[in-house]
Amino acid sequence: MPALPAGFLDRPIAHRGLHDRAAGVIENSLPAIRAAAAAGYGCEIDLQIASDGEAMCFHDDDLDRLTGATGPVRARPAAELTALALTGAAPQARIPNFAQALEAAGEAPLLVEIKRQADTVGVGPLESRAAGLIAAHAARGGGPVAVMSFDPRAIAWFHANAPQIPRGLVSMDWDRDADGRGLTAEQRADLTGMRMFEASGCGFCSFHWKDLPTPRTRALRETGLPVLCWTTRSPADDAAARPHVDNVTFEGYRP
Repeated sequence: MPALPAGFLDRPIAHRGLHDRAAGVIENSLPAIRAAAAAGYGCEIDLQIASDGEAMCFHDDDLDRLTGATGPVRARPAAELTALALTGAAPQARIPNFAQALEAAGEAPLLVEIKRQADTVGVGPLESRAAGLIAAHAARGGGPVAVMSFDPRAIAWFHANAPQIPRGLVSMDWDRDADGRGLTAEQRADLTGMRMFEASGCGFCSFHWKDLPTPRTRALRETGLPVLCWTTRSPADDAAARPHVDNVTFEGYRP
């Protein structure tokens, strides 16, 4: 189990980069990633798959909120996606692929959330592409990279196939959140309690700050494993989360 590098614990982590729509810096864009690195923060980004297997830096299932296009990200090839301008970006920025995001991060710590959008592709293709690019980034002397996901199957893939990459689970109180309504009570309990944490060789977790602390997160911290949180959006949120975590993922303010 690789330990989470110190860079993810000694500075706050900018959620989807250091974005600011009012200033034309859009989430998960290259300017947002560069801004986080320049400010001395770590950076968190989202990763999902294009129709041709490329790893793309984008959060939503669909393109509608952040571009002038519509429909799922996964339905388009990378060349089409990287040609799409992000709405409101100034100067104009486009959807980056993962290789571009890694280059923009440079030596800054990069926390990568693997998205399992609609699960139409299955586990493996996105994870494999990401692992290859992470290895190339490390070979060039790039900064530390860690992966995480809400889906334990994605993290289990890294455990089995790229065990050198630090990895963790993302979770929350699934009984509280609307996303848990389609799950059984047992599934919600498994995800909230991060049942697959040890089996997937996890070295950290990232938990919704409003749901902390939990018996599970307390136990992990007692064994020396770091607990991160998502997403604090004000100094007050930050102050409330800090007693229960080893670092925050933030947006909308500067810790």
